[in-house]
Amino acid sequence: MQEREVTAAGQTYPLEAPFFVMATQNPIEQEGTYPLPEAQLDRFMLELVIGYPSKDEEEEIAMRTTGEDQPQIRPVVNSSELIELQHLVRRVPAPPSLVSYAVRLARATRPGEEETSPVASKYVSWGAGPRASQFLVLGAKARAAVRGDAIPSFDDVRAVAPAVLAHRVVLNFEAEADGRTTRDVVAEIIEESGEWT
Repeated sequence: MQEREVTAAGQTYPLEAPFFVMATQNPIEQEGTYPLPEAQLDRFMLELVIGYPSKDEEEEIAMRTTGEDQPQIRPVVNSSELIELQHLVRRVPAPPSLVSYAVRLARATRPGEEETSPVASKYVSWGAGPRASQFLVLGAKARAAVRGDAIPSFDDVRAVAPAVLAHRVVLNFEAEADGRTTRDVVAEIIEESGEWT
């Protein structure tokens, strides 16, 4: 596994495996922070959008966090076991047809390509790069492994595709004028891809 580093306030620190950096963006408190350029966003495997909890979830949060009880942390794996699980995911075989499907899905987001989706031709100014293909395959492998399946399926690719593709696709002005979001466009491309299999 490659060595990682994190830099804060001009100071660089080594980051031992399996630790990694997660970026968060609060839509309210952004003073002094700036959106990452697309080239840097592309390095993140997934974009997960977390909204407000449901009423029941929020009540549970309030109940659990306002008393004197201190939760007991019980690790389920140690760092070496987690690294082994990461290696296990990479050892899950991906059939060539699944890799081809993932690549075609990523390429469908790119305007001007032979495989470009009609919705991408209309609404996308910049599509997902090759990292998207890699992360579609890795995400599908991880999803299959979690379920205990030996081989990932096209459904696994489609399931991880919104989180893999949404932050890699840049919409044009026409999409904004028509009220389309990146996730809308990506969902339509994924739906079209069901016809390829």
